[in-house]
Amino acid sequence: MIKAAFFDVDGTLVSFNTHKISELSKKAILALKQQNIKVFIATGRALYQIDNLDNMEFDGYITFNGSACYIDKKEIYKITLNKNDLKSLCNYLENHILPCSIMTSNDIYTNTHKTIEMFYNMVNVKANVIDNFLEYLYDNIDDIFQLNIFANKETEKNIMNNILVNSSSSRWHPIFFDVNIKDIGKHIGIDKIIEYYGIKLEETIAFGDGENDTSMIKHAHIGVAMGNASKEVKEVADYITDDVDNDGVYKALKHFNLID
Repeated sequence: MIKAAFFDVDGTLVSFNTHKISELSKKAILALKQQNIKVFIATGRALYQIDNLDNMEFDGYITFNGSACYIDKKEIYKITLNKNDLKSLCNYLENHILPCSIMTSNDIYTNTHKTIEMFYNMVNVKANVIDNFLEYLYDNIDDIFQLNIFANKETEKNIMNNILVNSSSSRWHPIFFDVNIKDIGKHIGIDKIIEYYGIKLEETIAFGDGENDTSMIKHAHIGVAMGNASKEVKEVADYITDDVDNDGVYKALKHFNLID
């Protein structure tokens, strides 16, 4: 029996085209709650960035790809990026142009670049552009949960192998990659949440579409990939549903008889 459902946001609950959650997805989540199935968000976003779900209430939140977890809005787990990695990144940025953002417990800060501005506008995210980016990074080195680095896969490989050696990377959009502490992922968030509630792993279902959802999809008892999911997610999923724009969440929950 499923007792907990975990949902990615962008590309899973929220369309990249409409930037909204569909009425059927909202109906499905409410139906789960009426059957005492707990519902959770599992996202690469920060908690303060989750503003595109029409004020729907969830039982908890996995944020920063598992680096910070909440029951309601109360923090139950957090882990920040490795300080040596961040110092190495500062050294690198002194000699290289690299569009990137740092995500702290209270906001997002970015160096000036049109690529970043274009992407954040697309997903309706606001960030603070600061001129003294390296200084701010140093001053807040103990409060950085995640990086967004806007670069191709070749640059990503070089940075992860030589600079951010105590971190791991994942993508949910082709123009940038997330950086979190090594071995963290949404699967860790699932474990923290279900431990809090006394729910078993075999009582979980998870939905996602991006590379940063892969660990969660593999870890949950039932892993569902959206029709618009990346190839990597579909390969590890137990079930592939329809696209986010065709109410894939609703259809999958119907398929597993979790809602009427």
